Amino acid sequence: MIAAATGTDVPATLTLQSLPLFPLSAVLYPEGLLSLRIFEVRYLDMIAKCRKAGAPFGVVALTQGNEVRQPGSQEAFSAVGTLASIHDFDNPQPGLMMVRAVGSQRFRITSSEQLKHGLWVADVESIAPDMAVTIPDDLKPTADALQRLIESLQLKADAPGPMPLLPPFKLDDCGWVANRWCELLPLPVALKQRLMELDNPLVRTELVSDVLTRTGITT
Repeated sequence: MIAAATGTDVPATLTLQSLPLFPLSAVLYPEGLLSLRIFEVRYLDMIAKCRKAGAPFGVVALTQGNEVRQPGSQEAFSAVGTLASIHDFDNPQPGLMMVRAVGSQRFRITSSEQLKHGLWVADVESIAPDMAVTIPDDLKPTADALQRLIESLQLKADAPGPMPLLPPFKLDDCGWVANRWCELLPLPVALKQRLMELDNPLVRTELVSDVLTRTGITT
């Protein structure tokens, strides 16, 4: 169920009720791609229903527990996640789904519960998309390095697997550039989560630029 909550001089906030959640040891960013190999009954059922309805699900980063449910284990996850929609789907055999999902809008969980068969659902409210901020001159090396990486990946057309990035390539936009680097760099999940939650895309890009400089990717 979807509703819009509004107030005087306050932008409309999209809310979703009973959004199915997929807690993972990963962070999905808006416009990012996520490959999923699904075999747990709770998620097979969830993906089948989302695909049939054309509905999104929520990806949240685990802070406790494992991706695969274990007897007696407790799951906990971040309160901020990203809506995901099914981009590619394959069902190679019974009890196995291969999915590529694309991220759209960030959200904040207002309440959540775990259903009897283990699926988490939550009431959530949307977080405003990143403002469009042009890459400043001092951060152009960060965008240029990403462009070189994209060109390198495009040249490897015969490499196994699809491109890890979806066009359009917004190499002049701080939020897009920062988000793609956050996905590609081998950063701890907790750090990726903190970067995803930042409201200011320019600050996120500056922090990513520092990482690239320290690792020698840019100078």
